[in-house]
Amino acid sequence: MDIPPTRPRLNACQRISFLTCWLILTSLSAAPPEPSSLAPTLQVFPASIELGGLNLQQQIRVTLNDQEPFNRDVTRSAQLELENEEIATISQTGVVRAKSTGQTVLHIKVNNLQATIPVVSTVSSRQAPLHFQRDILPLLSKLGCNSGGCHGRQAGQNGFKLSVFGFDPQADFEALTQQARGRRLFPAAPERSLLLRKATGELPHGGGQRMTTDSVDQQILLSWIKQGAPWGEPGGPVLEKLVVQPEQTLMKPLQSQQLLVTAIYNDGSQRDVTSAASYSSNQSIIADVDETQQIKTGKHPGEAAITINYMGKVVASRVLIPRQTQLQKLKPLPIANRVDALVGQKLKALGLQPSAPADDNLFLRRLYLTTIGTLPTAGEITAFVNNQDPQKRQQQIQKVLERTEYAEYWTQKWADVLMLNPEKMGARGAYEFHHWLRQQIQTNRPYDQWVRELITASGNSGKYGPANFFRAAATAEDLTKTVSQAFLGIRMDCAQCHHHPFEKWGQEDFYGLAGFFSGMQRKPLGNDRMLIFHPGHQGSKVPLSNQPVATRPPGGQTPAGLNLGDPRIQLADWMVSAKNPYFARLVANRLWKHYLGRGLVEPEDDLRSTNPATNEPLLNYLAQQVVASNYDLKKVTQLILESNTFQLSSKTNQFNFDDNQYYSHYLVRRLPAEVLLDAISQVTDAPENFAGMAPGTRAIELWDNRLPSYFLDTFGRSLRESPCECGKSGEPTMAQALHLMNAPEIEAKVTAVSGRARQLAKSDLSREEITNQLCLSVFGRPATEREQVVSSELFKQQSRQTATADLMWTLINCYDFLFIH
Repeated sequence: MDIPPTRPRLNACQRISFLTCWLILTSLSAAPPEPSSLAPTLQVFPASIELGGLNLQQQIRVTLNDQEPFNRDVTRSAQLELENEEIATISQTGVVRAKSTGQTVLHIKVNNLQATIPVVSTVSSRQAPLHFQRDILPLLSKLGCNSGGCHGRQAGQNGFKLSVFGFDPQADFEALTQQARGRRLFPAAPERSLLLRKATGELPHGGGQRMTTDSVDQQILLSWIKQGAPWGEPGGPVLEKLVVQPEQTLMKPLQSQQLLVTAIYNDGSQRDVTSAASYSSNQSIIADVDETQQIKTGKHPGEAAITINYMGKVVASRVLIPRQTQLQKLKPLPIANRVDALVGQKLKALGLQPSAPADDNLFLRRLYLTTIGTLPTAGEITAFVNNQDPQKRQQQIQKVLERTEYAEYWTQKWADVLMLNPEKMGARGAYEFHHWLRQQIQTNRPYDQWVRELITASGNSGKYGPANFFRAAATAEDLTKTVSQAFLGIRMDCAQCHHHPFEKWGQEDFYGLAGFFSGMQRKPLGNDRMLIFHPGHQGSKVPLSNQPVATRPPGGQTPAGLNLGDPRIQLADWMVSAKNPYFARLVANRLWKHYLGRGLVEPEDDLRSTNPATNEPLLNYLAQQVVASNYDLKKVTQLILESNTFQLSSKTNQFNFDDNQYYSHYLVRRLPAEVLLDAISQVTDAPENFAGMAPGTRAIELWDNRLPSYFLDTFGRSLRESPCECGKSGEPTMAQALHLMNAPEIEAKVTAVSGRARQLAKSDLSREEITNQLCLSVFGRPATEREQVVSSELFKQQSRQTATADLMWTLINCYDFLFIH
């Protein structure tokens, strides 16, 4: 007689015994690199100083070269002295400022080392004519006046509104000089101008004091008001680019390094804008910039990119902080292919030792979950572990890539990126789009070919799947954001309204791309179907100014023959070209992130010069392989899976315990919502039932993301409202833990009459064999001694059926099951 199923119950000790915790490893101290035997020298940048014209001040950098490869910045500690202080002055932070015309010499002394550089000033008693866009607008940006949290917000602040980041200079000029009856500026008594008195804190100001009365910023603003607050003479120098020193630097933890930023103009003139530029770090815990424009490193090793922005021009300085270890003690990463060689080079440079390889059980489970979103069965695990062929991992990778689940899983992932949402496409449209997308993955159609077809799709949305892409993004502006982010890794949202704060893109770039989609037609056909087509090129205009913009791809030129037919064809030609710097890089980064847990660039679809990859040579190589394979994503996937980098253990060592971006060990992450639900259904042998779907349909097969499922909602399935996987949450929450432990739905699966627990309890297997079978199915490995001990206690206290169900329930609540590791 069957024993009636009961709700699984365990005491606190038994539950805790299965909630695995990571041990916190501490770093061992190690000696720093030995100092160079070469005589120390001083290096000063720039080698000479010229003050005058646009350049009224000059920041210097003083470096002591005595600990190669770690050069030490001594700008703040050096003794700095000018021979003639009537010509210029020097601050404690190393800023030389002009006072009058003439020549002098700057003496630099550090310990017993000395250096001198000439200083030439051509500053006259009459201030050079200032230009609002060139001289004043950068100050407003630097001081934060036009940021989104101040006067740049949509409604302005206290009646004073500026364009965000200065994207509309003419409007900002009028706001300062003409609005509010001109009360912000007082040409008759410039020092009494409201603009100056609030910025210096002389009058109450919601933004606080933004500058001091003796600063260069204040002097520039005062001079501009004295000159009558002019717009400026036309035809003046135009900013071409920024140059930063150092472009890249090797530093120790808790060190500082002075930055030097120079603006280069089209007439050959230069201007020190170190104090006028704005700075941000992509890894502030590793390195950041203080108010005196010094890079400050933290305690953690790693790499950071410092973004420098001035007048819409952007440049980056890269900082590398290796772990202070003796490199000869580190064990190198074994090299299976070029991927490992490039990862190994970075690990060596950072002083990181890779973890040991993952064992066969762990490798197989990781391979299945990341490639096909499916757990290996107990039989598959046993057969793989017992296989003695030295090439068995490569063989297994090839087999898994041919499984039907590969197409199901990757169709779902691309559906998330491409916003395959029935609410926007209609049920029929979403189904057709999903069906078409699955065909592309199942047949392994080259990535560039199916993307080209998607971008140029026209036809009946009820019959031709890819046409529905133009229903999910219904306007030219929406399509610009979607296409640029999903296929190019360019986030153009900011550029729709103003210049991108961290990249070169502006409104001309945004509406230039929008021109390819402007005029797209969507004609209703009834039954929630539409005829999608492009009648021909129409171009776009910037809404605020109503100025037409040349249709062109980001960073590209207007294509020839644009008016001869559907302009999307020219866009698709440019997008999938091997010369396109974004297309192959983005998909390579997507693949890497999926399999390794973190993109070489994060977020994975934000490719820009100021957000560099943690391993640029590796990303370049993977992008090259995408092109070389003729966009065969399975080949690139196989390359990644066969690398020793993918096959490393997630257990850390004393050298890499705090590394989370250089792949010295495998990065642990929670199973995605759909994969986790399928995994629970698989190990309990109790399939999930979805409304309107055939019995046995798995979560990774669903085309409709609106199907009711409390589990999928709780564990963060994608809403498919933005062109990225960011809508899918992988973060563990308390609600998830409570659902797994207490939900009736989970209990029903564990205690199902035809489920695995009931069948094992009714079998002739011993208690040890039942425990081993459960651990193989749930964890992908045999039971440990500790698990057998707990199992023994459970079977002593309860009936065989209840104990089996309790044990299964406990296992699926464990870390080893819930995470890919």
